[in-house]
Amino acid sequence: MYDIVIIGGGAAGLCAALYAGRAKLNVLVIEKYNITGSQIIYANEVDNYLGIPSVTGFELASKFREHASKEAEFKEGEVKNIKKDNNRFTITLADGKNIESKTVIIATGAVHNKLGVKGEEELTGKGVSYCATCDGAFYRGKNVVVAGGGDTALSEALYLSNICKKVYLLHRRSELRGSKAYQDKIKTTENIEFIGNAAIDEIKGDAHVSALVYHDKETGSQRELSIDGVFIAIGMKPDTDIVKDIVSMDEYGYIIAGEDGKTSVDGLFVAGDIRKKNLRQLITAVSDGANCAASVEKYLNSED
Repeated sequence: MYDIVIIGGGAAGLCAALYAGRAKLNVLVIEKYNITGSQIIYANEVDNYLGIPSVTGFELASKFREHASKEAEFKEGEVKNIKKDNNRFTITLADGKNIESKTVIIATGAVHNKLGVKGEEELTGKGVSYCATCDGAFYRGKNVVVAGGGDTALSEALYLSNICKKVYLLHRRSELRGSKAYQDKIKTTENIEFIGNAAIDEIKGDAHVSALVYHDKETGSQRELSIDGVFIAIGMKPDTDIVKDIVSMDEYGYIIAGEDGKTSVDGLFVAGDIRKKNLRQLITAVSDGANCAASVEKYLNSED
């Protein structure tokens, strides 16, 4: 019986493990793959984490794992089900093994929706990004594409317009879907060019992105843009299937919880990108992990 089982080995889960272990709790981290770090391991460079500038995502994730390993036990496995009975949780793995714990922290993260075009996977971290706030500074004075038409895409295009020489905003529909306020700003920002009815066919580049190919959905005509980066903003999908039947979520599948990580189920906490919140960044994931560990400690002490 563990005091706490943390599902997910990204920044949120690892920080929770560190804090919980230092509080002398018996901690197990379950990670689906044998490499922890979640999305940050694919970042070619992380330059916005306070105190550790210009580090690769893999290096930073390795430091996180090394630090957390001093305080917690780790197990590779895929969680298939979570049940709560008599104030105790049973976590069932894909291999059929059951693990019992007094509390659980879900830190499985969210994944960015992808275009699914040629070159996207190969050039991720090499000019293909899913976060303008994270990577925009690397494209100062350069030409980029933002793919998407909702509020996130419009917000990222406006953010990048203050950094980049030219921003092409490509959307598969003829009209944008974002808020009127954002659309008005897009129209009056000189270095943003909106291209509607645009279906992206390919992202080109060798060591780095160099061009993007798209076609007009009405005419079928194809065009190639010479660019330095592509920012894909077509939504995210939270990895919350294992708790979808037991915990409260919003309409998009994000788990509803405050800064303390408390969910609608006593003893079940949530940290990182799967929590409903305004900003999903490395620094906020780490903060969530620390807050969750503190909440777990308080919860366990109240049970005694």
